[in-house]
Amino acid sequence: MDIKRILISRTDSIGDVILTLPMAGILKQLYPDCIIIFLGRSYTRDIIEACSNVDRFVDWDEISGQDRCTKAEIFHSIKADAIIHVFPRKEIAFSAWRAKIPVRIGSTGRIYHYPFCNRLVPLSRKNSDLHESQLNLKLLKPLGGQKKYELSDISPHYGLNKIDPLPEKISGLISKNKFNLIVHPKSKGSAREWGNRNYKTLLEILPQDLFEIFITGTKDDGEQIKDLIQNNQAHVHDLTGKISLKELISFTSAADGLLAASTGPLHIAAALGKFALGLYPPIRPMHPGRWAPVGENAHYLVKDKNCSVCRKLQECECLESITPKEVKNKLISFTYA
Repeated sequence: MDIKRILISRTDSIGDVILTLPMAGILKQLYPDCIIIFLGRSYTRDIIEACSNVDRFVDWDEISGQDRCTKAEIFHSIKADAIIHVFPRKEIAFSAWRAKIPVRIGSTGRIYHYPFCNRLVPLSRKNSDLHESQLNLKLLKPLGGQKKYELSDISPHYGLNKIDPLPEKISGLISKNKFNLIVHPKSKGSAREWGNRNYKTLLEILPQDLFEIFITGTKDDGEQIKDLIQNNQAHVHDLTGKISLKELISFTSAADGLLAASTGPLHIAAALGKFALGLYPPIRPMHPGRWAPVGENAHYLVKDKNCSVCRKLQECECLESITPKEVKNKLISFTYA
C-alpha cells in the first residue's frame, strides 16, 4: 500500500487528543517516511504541535464554517493518501469522500461511514472493556496495525517532546528541594470532580517541607476554588488564569507530578512521563478502565464499588469518598519510592 500522507481527524478535547497521539507514533513505525497531518480544534493546537510525530496541524475551526465545496477543496489540497476518523463527524467524512482521499477509515458504529468510508472497522466504544487509547488504535488495522495494543505498548509512542522553555515569570517557582505538585481541581464539566472540601483538606495535611503546590485552571476555575488558595500558604501558588496551555505543558514538564480528575492536564502529565494521579468514579464509561492516565508513572484512585446512585448526578459520592488521607499517602509513597 503506497501511503505517504496520513490525516488523523480528532476534533474534540485535550485529553482525547493526548490519547490519540500514540497513533501518530505507531504510524511512523509502520510507514517511516510518511507525513502525519492532524486535524484538530484550535484550542488543542499547542498539544498537537508539541508532538514530534505530527508533521502538520490543520485547524478544523478555520474550516468548519466554509461551504461544502470549499471544505472539499481544502481536504483535497491536503493531498492525504488516507484519513482516519478517530472522532467521527459527518461533515468531515463527507468532505474527505468528496475530496477523493483514497483510503478513508471509519468505524462501523456510524451509519454515515458506510457511504463515505471505504475501510470500515468493527468498533463499539460504548460497551467495550478496552481503554480509549486502545480503541483508537483499532482503527489502524486497515493500515497494518495490530489487532490489539497493550497499554504498556502505547506510552512510548506519545512523542510529546517538543517542549518550549519555561517563561521566566514561572520558572523561578519550581523548587529544587521539594516535590513540585500541580493540583488541577476543576474539569470544566468534562469529568466528575473530587470537590473543594477534599482538596482544601489535602492542602492542609500535605507536609509543607515535602511539597510545593501549584493550583492550575482557568480564570473562572480560580473564582470557583478561591477558598483553596486564600490561606496565604507560602508553599501554595495560584496559577489559575495566569498561564496558557503551551505554558502549562512546559510547566508540567518541569514539575514532578500532577493531581486531577479525568481531565486533559492529567493526560498531559502522564504523556510526559510525570507522576500523574487521577481520581475517578467507578461509573462506566467514566471509570479508569476507559479513561485512566497512560504512562510509566501514571496512577489512579477509585472506590471498588458498584456506583449507580450517582450516575445521573453531577456530584459523585463514590468519588468524593476517596479521602484526602488516601491521596496524601499515595503522593508520599511516590516521593519516597
